[in-house]
Amino acid sequence: MEQQAILAMGIFLLTYGLIITEKIHRTIVATIGGILMVVLGIVDQESALHHIDFNTLGLLIGMMIIVNITAETGLFTYMALLAAKKAKGDPVRILVALVLITAVGSAFLDNVTTVLLMVPVTFSITRQLRVNPIPFLITQIIASNIGGTATLIGDPPNIMIGSAVKYLTFMAFINNLAPIVAIIMAITIPIFVFLFRKHIQTTPELKRNMMQIDEKEVITDRKLLTKSLCVLGLTIVGFFLHQLLHLESATVALAGAFVLLSLTGEHAMEKAFTKVEWTTIFFFIGLFVLVSGLVETGIISKLAVAAIELTGGNPVATSMLILWLSAIASAFLDNIPFVATMIPMIQEMGILGVEHIEPLWWSLALGACLGGNGTLIGASANLIVAGMSAKEGHPITFMTFMKYGFSLMIISISLSSIYIYVRFY
Repeated sequence: MEQQAILAMGIFLLTYGLIITEKIHRTIVATIGGILMVVLGIVDQESALHHIDFNTLGLLIGMMIIVNITAETGLFTYMALLAAKKAKGDPVRILVALVLITAVGSAFLDNVTTVLLMVPVTFSITRQLRVNPIPFLITQIIASNIGGTATLIGDPPNIMIGSAVKYLTFMAFINNLAPIVAIIMAITIPIFVFLFRKHIQTTPELKRNMMQIDEKEVITDRKLLTKSLCVLGLTIVGFFLHQLLHLESATVALAGAFVLLSLTGEHAMEKAFTKVEWTTIFFFIGLFVLVSGLVETGIISKLAVAAIELTGGNPVATSMLILWLSAIASAFLDNIPFVATMIPMIQEMGILGVEHIEPLWWSLALGACLGGNGTLIGASANLIVAGMSAKEGHPITFMTFMKYGFSLMIISISLSSIYIYVRFY
């Protein structure tokens, strides 16, 4: 088992090293890394399949289909022009507006769905103003992970924690996490403006041209728009009610996608499937299998146990350790398997008599969700935006995102540390 663990760690580090260098496409690297875990017997195929989060994949595919069909109507271009005209065509104001919309949408839908809706809008605006879309996309990625932290349904780690700890209700998440999320957003937005204001300048002529466009003319298919909005609305309601209905979010998204496909015909189905970000989907599959090797060989579990033992059971120290460990780990690992490992560890601490255990759950949620901003591979939303951006000819590199994301992640976790200590201790 010890040799297998060393081998698993070697494959994992080599794979992540190659992803960071970007010499080979990350989907190829991650998939080969996952296959090696199976071929070398570190994890068998059945276990590997068990570790793949099909709820995440189903949610992504379902929303990609809905969004791509809806995009055919011209809705997102309409939204882009309307938002830009409200902001008088000023790119900095538009960036702030899109950040706020993304953060709020991520809290009450989920961050993946929100960025799927926002990215086409962003490209429509930046094409009109002839500005670099990368600052808009990076700020939206970060805002989606911050906003998604605020509620039970906003981010997969929160869904997992809420599922495992029944007394942490939807309102409990809002009451305990929304205040610090609001504080983090209030501090992060001025930083965005400071960092990017010089990179997104446009000309007065382009601003005037945008103000003269009639946004209503870009709606190309009103019948399809009506169908798409009805299905999208029902899907969003489904996300709000999915726990009450005992349905996973993937079931809601795929149901919405195939209802819309049934209303639009076979031709639309073929076109919609060609626009699904399959490279991103297979990257997730490879990543899940890759991390399964660390889970199955006990590496993640041993790291979690050792880290918790360092605190000697002190509640404050344990909270801070879980917060920072979760943040750093979630920046470089997928936060879903990490959270899956940490949940039983925290539950065991409660059984052993550790007092004030509830703050540990909020520490885990804040660390895992906000930690996703550390690197481009830290969260689902990051990878989705990166995939869509690359398809538009504007690749977001690992190091470009990390230059902004990691520093802002450290700021948000530092603020969270103060909040947890003041609020709970």
